[in-house]
Amino acid sequence: MEKKNGILSKIFIGIIMLFFYAPIFYVVFFSFNSSKSLTKFTGFSLKWYESMFQNRPIMDAIWYTVACAVIATVVSTIVGTITAIGLSKSKKVVREFVNQVNNLPMLNPEIVTAIGLMLFFTSLRIQTGFLTMVLAHIAFCIPYVILSVLPRLRRLDPNMAEAALDLGCTPWQAMWKVIIPQIKEGIIAGALVAFSMSFDDFVISMFTTGPGVTNISIYVYGSVKRVNPTVNALSALIVYVITIVLILVNVVPMIRDRRRAKDNVLE
Repeated sequence: MEKKNGILSKIFIGIIMLFFYAPIFYVVFFSFNSSKSLTKFTGFSLKWYESMFQNRPIMDAIWYTVACAVIATVVSTIVGTITAIGLSKSKKVVREFVNQVNNLPMLNPEIVTAIGLMLFFTSLRIQTGFLTMVLAHIAFCIPYVILSVLPRLRRLDPNMAEAALDLGCTPWQAMWKVIIPQIKEGIIAGALVAFSMSFDDFVISMFTTGPGVTNISIYVYGSVKRVNPTVNALSALIVYVITIVLILVNVVPMIRDRRRAKDNVLE
């Protein structure tokens, strides 16, 4: 009976995985189609990728997407890391309150956050454009960085920073030379998550950008009603970037931990 339930559970998981990933593989597969058909594969070709890189609006969208993601990642990583370190040294009441506030952007539907940010910029009479989109991305990326760094800080020995201060380090030197090296894996993971969240964001970008500023997600949304295989290539590009980020976040730390475990065994 248990063996039968195990087989059924594996089949069920396989169906779910197929439901989630089949459309993604479909888009990537037909991005290499030699014809405009989205249902019949007529041959392998890279012409839609060539067409994508020769299309000025698409290249502008890629530029805005990458620039926004890089800026949002750098700023949110710095702010989120410093905030997480400050929270680890704060009183429990303050720490719990800030954690609850930090969870709000992740628990809120994106449409609520997007409308709130749009109304905020409008109330301040700030012209929406690239700057407002970057600020919005920083706002929703910071909580993910904090969430990635805090678990590393909880496992950190609190006496290490105090020992550094006793040995003559300033608070900033203790942070950069003692704390940061110990939590760098959490910082890198938070930065990669922030980059992936910013890179493929649509809803918040749609409400906080202005005329002439379009990222990849907005461009794809505006092109879905037209049969344009170039959009397949552009969508596949997003898949490639997110896949690379996921590999860096999950696989690389796993390989590093295994190497450390082998080194410890050999020692």
